[in-house]
Amino acid sequence: MTDPHVDREVLDTLREVMEDGYTELLETFLADSQSRLHELQDSTSAKALSDVAHSFKGSASNMGAVRLAELCQDLESNAKDKSPEALAQLVADIHSEFAEVRPVYESEKHHAHIH
Repeated sequence: MTDPHVDREVLDTLREVMEDGYTELLETFLADSQSRLHELQDSTSAKALSDVAHSFKGSASNMGAVRLAELCQDLESNAKDKSPEALAQLVADIHSEFAEVRPVYESEKHHAHIH
């Protein structure tokens, strides 16, 4: 069954390609995501939101966080056209989506240590 949140094939490929660097990659992604979530909450301008969403989308996409990347894309593309309420909702959706996928990456990190 395919996970709508995380593309496992992307993770499998990263695990093979990165080998020992895989755990570090996961840790970096989790740390970067946390700081980007804070930036999104603190950003007041559409430009700032769009910029953060752009870089977040890139890393989410590289890490196979499909739905997270889609939400970031939506924010990046539509930041200047949405109402403050709609933007707040989208930022909240990005937060909850990250909360949804975070355990996947945490568990990947845990398994990578074991092998």
